[in-house]
Amino acid sequence: MHESRLVQREIHIPNGADTHTLHSSGTPDPHVFQFYHRAMDILEAAGIDYAVGGAYALAVHTGIVRHTKDFDVFLKQESLADALAAFEREGLRTEMTHPHWIAKAFSPDGELFVDLIYSSGNGICRVDDEWLANALSGEVLGRPARLCAAEEILWSKSFIQERERFDGADIAHLLLKRGERLNWDRLLARFGGNELVLFSHLVLFKFIYPSEPSPAPPRVYDLLLEQFRSQPVSKEKICRGTLLSWSQYLIDVEEWGYADPRLRPRGNFTADQLETWTRAEK
Repeated sequence: MHESRLVQREIHIPNGADTHTLHSSGTPDPHVFQFYHRAMDILEAAGIDYAVGGAYALAVHTGIVRHTKDFDVFLKQESLADALAAFEREGLRTEMTHPHWIAKAFSPDGELFVDLIYSSGNGICRVDDEWLANALSGEVLGRPARLCAAEEILWSKSFIQERERFDGADIAHLLLKRGERLNWDRLLARFGGNELVLFSHLVLFKFIYPSEPSPAPPRVYDLLLEQFRSQPVSKEKICRGTLLSWSQYLIDVEEWGYADPRLRPRGNFTADQLETWTRAEK
């Protein structure tokens, strides 16, 4: 999301720490702090099941603190209409920013906003019951909150590989700080059909941290390496690069004759949704 470098510093949470609470004296400007608290109050008063993600959840999992201009809340698409209505009752403006995956609720001055996220830009990482059931009880900015689990953060961030934004460092830090405690079976299931994306991040981890032990158990590497070795050449001319970047592989699917896996029945996009997302201002 759009980051404002209000505060940026790094703290370290021991690898074996059981805490899910962010302990940091660095906090946003008070009106930012108050708006985020108000947003959570509104959602909870409306009975919306949600989990905080983004920079604040990442801080709990990795110890890296980045206060941002927006506030990422993950909820099921079925809850979105009720969430938007709750914000509007409180006099806050809302918008369906990109209807296939994200909406926003703005502060009264329009300077701050909450991102209401129910899928991902590529349509793969939909927020579902499992996402919310595995959320952690913790604390954000001094307030109790439920936080997205490391597995869901890692899954959704793994596909963000744009020219202007690559979340590989966040993935590496999650693997470094949480790898031993990840539910690898659940994570593999999340990547079902796209396991090689996870494999690529595990390979990068070994390059980034040559002094660190492998974050995944040997059986995970064995499984992924075998999948890499045995993957047959596809009979279908398809470019899965569009799952990683909305823009950098358009030439493949628009001019070079490759099929786009984001489109139904392979993916979750209709042709109209794909056209809207491709031409939208990002």
